[in-house]
Amino acid sequence: MITTELELKVKEIIPRTENVKSFRLDIDRNIDYKAGQFLCVSLKTEKECKRYLSISSSPTEQGYIEFTKKITQSDFSTALNNLKPGDSLIVKYPMGNFTLRDDYKKIAFLSGGIGITPIRSMAKFAADKKLDIDMILVYANRSIRDIVFKEDFDIMQKQHPKLKVAHVLCEPAPGFKCVTGLINAQVIKNEILDYPQRKFYICGPPLMIEAMQKILTEELFLPKEGIITEKFMGY
Repeated sequence: MITTELELKVKEIIPRTENVKSFRLDIDRNIDYKAGQFLCVSLKTEKECKRYLSISSSPTEQGYIEFTKKITQSDFSTALNNLKPGDSLIVKYPMGNFTLRDDYKKIAFLSGGIGITPIRSMAKFAADKKLDIDMILVYANRSIRDIVFKEDFDIMQKQHPKLKVAHVLCEPAPGFKCVTGLINAQVIKNEILDYPQRKFYICGPPLMIEAMQKILTEELFLPKEGIITEKFMGY
């Protein structure tokens, strides 16, 4: 797929959690990308300021392209956080192969924190297109306040009966259905009963990806070729 570079204006900025924001960029034509891919975002500052960030919108969502970023103390985050609707930035897209495949009918997603962004794109695409794909997401966060796209996934589960979301929290909230602790082999067995039959997509911080790969291959004895990863670069 050929990459394209465009100067786009910020259409809307959406707070997702206390320190995570989505940036929707105005676009007036259909753009060619696959759910799960990422883009390069360059900001207009005195020095070079760019990052590679997952696209959190789905190709089914028209009129904008969206990326979602955890706001930290970095120069890039600071500049990004200062953007307002109408401001311009440069994007180069699409990139990456962390995408849905037609021959994968049973998928398991393992994600943590802001690593959920490409998974949101894929799940939204599957729900909107009513794809015949059975998907289970096991999503780890510190607390319920840190769950990015919680409402989106709640809606998608109602729209797409073949999507199940299991939350794993270090700090459980009263009345909220979740697993307490971290994602481990037993959690995967409990939440994904047919795990040997599934392709696994893992997205999150590099250390999490390494830990999940080790669990899947060394504890659950799954083949490496059944594991698709994307080291998330949006921190």
